[in-house]
Amino acid sequence: MEELETLLARSRANEHFKADVRLLFTRGEAPRIRIDSYIPRVKVERLLKQMLANEPDLPVDGVAVSGSSGCSDFNGTLEARTRSSTHVFDFGWCCRWRAQQEGWTDYFGFPDQMRAAQEFDWRCFHTWRKRGQS
Repeated sequence: MEELETLLARSRANEHFKADVRLLFTRGEAPRIRIDSYIPRVKVERLLKQMLANEPDLPVDGVAVSGSSGCSDFNGTLEARTRSSTHVFDFGWCCRWRAQQEGWTDYFGFPDQMRAAQEFDWRCFHTWRKRGQS
């Protein structure tokens, strides 16, 4: 939670949204965070950290998440609403990709996805792109 609090402190997000982020992390749901399909909570938490870290100047009032989640990956879109507009981000998180980047393998010689997910957490995003930007 210390890392989350640091990200929240640096963010220009609305205070009500920040409270909802904390609520999601403690209770698993929050009114200003809409999730359009079943996505494991830990992956939504990582996505929110990614947004807070990469878009600290965005005055977010709420978000909507849609995507698909596999064992090692999570891909989709995040819509961040502000008072005046909606910003859409395409994202891709993959602990297998991060393990390959680090050269980490498990006992069987496969990419050590578990280690990458544990050590890098939200830093396993290989894609974070605002729509309308190349």
